[in-house]
Amino acid sequence: MEYKYRIATHEDMDGLQKLGLNAYGQFKEVLTDENWIKLHASLTNENMYPNLLAKSVCYVCETGEDIIGMAFFISNGNPTDIFQADWAYVRMVGVHTAFGGNGIGKRLMEKCIERARETGEKIIALHTSEFMDAARHIYENMGFKQARQLEAMLGKRYWLYLLEL
Repeated sequence: MEYKYRIATHEDMDGLQKLGLNAYGQFKEVLTDENWIKLHASLTNENMYPNLLAKSVCYVCETGEDIIGMAFFISNGNPTDIFQADWAYVRMVGVHTAFGGNGIGKRLMEKCIERARETGEKIIALHTSEFMDAARHIYENMGFKQARQLEAMLGKRYWLYLLEL
């Protein structure tokens, strides 16, 4: 199967949302009904992807006409409650469940790291959860180090990871 990687555009909004529902929908079984409702509401919020796309470079993987992988790279200067102003960070790394295990998530992360190096970033941050084992494995193998445990989200443990460039 041939995979194509490119930068997403606003025309990709529906495909990004569809992928988000699939990629993060796999966690429905490990969340309480109440927390799944919260996650689902976030994934279907009409402003989430436009807001992320407005402040990021979103790398996508596609096969044919379908987006099967995504990762949003956000440059420093966009602080949140979790991410410091001088850090770049990665959000919403997701791979369609039918394509997991093919190196797509790793390749999307490599693209984010390449972008960070090209733009002179010093630190890339991300957060991930106890139920995202495949993602944690990828991040740790790429050199991300667990910096600290975050406040619980969706009733689960989350950690902040950093990669110094």
